[in-house]
Amino acid sequence: MAGTNGGWRGMNGAQRRILAMLGGGFLVVIAVIMVANAMSMISDFASAGIPMSPAHVWLMEASSIAIWLMLIPVIWWLVARLWRSGWPWWAMALLIVAATVPLSLLHVAGMVAIRKAVYALQGDAYLFTVGRGVNPWLYEYRKDVATILQFVGLAALGQWLIARAATPAEAGSTTLAVNDGAVTHLVPIDEIESVSAAGNYVEIVWGPRTLLHRATLAAVEAELGDAFLRIHRGRLVRRAAVRRIETDKSGDFTVELASGATLRGSRRYRPAD
Repeated sequence: MAGTNGGWRGMNGAQRRILAMLGGGFLVVIAVIMVANAMSMISDFASAGIPMSPAHVWLMEASSIAIWLMLIPVIWWLVARLWRSGWPWWAMALLIVAATVPLSLLHVAGMVAIRKAVYALQGDAYLFTVGRGVNPWLYEYRKDVATILQFVGLAALGQWLIARAATPAEAGSTTLAVNDGAVTHLVPIDEIESVSAAGNYVEIVWGPRTLLHRATLAAVEAELGDAFLRIHRGRLVRRAAVRRIETDKSGDFTVELASGATLRGSRRYRPAD
């Protein structure tokens, strides 16, 4: 999960509380939506004189909600992967839009399977139709897109809150705990030169060594605090280690560090002169 190191066990107390509140609040909202939609459908069918058993209406809503609950972890995982990718926003947006197709197909196929099974147990047959000349899959997809994008937004907000709740370095804290298999390195913060995103990990340059740490760059940035400066969407440097900044005509720049290493920075993150 974004903003955590090692899943639920890697979260601090504040992060766990945030995740629990998000989960509880989401379930409450889902329940309210299901009840409201079902009651509205029952009322609409009655007003239109369409014979529809309330039990079947509740089945419609419950089957849809059940599949969404199964897909929420998939959406959360997708957002977490994109969060850690360091890709530009437009690339992430395109992937999310593309993902709405298989997510909707899974949702519709799942809820239709549940309805067919329940109808079959009652000795009846469920027909997946929405009206003459209307493709039911396309009809459901148009509705699902808005729901999926809402879930993506909630997942992004939740992971941002969890990342922000990562325990910051206390005033007297001078080390960063970095797990390396069975070994935990207590790395002095003032000896870390730079931190770079590397897939599901970050690379921490500590003197002549480079440690691989399972965490997001956002979580490490929150933990290290103001002693570090983001110069690129996927890179942090320690402010005190910067020796020289050379800016290109494009606005991008090169940072020279105390070790002599040079790192490229984006104009979006150019430090103030």
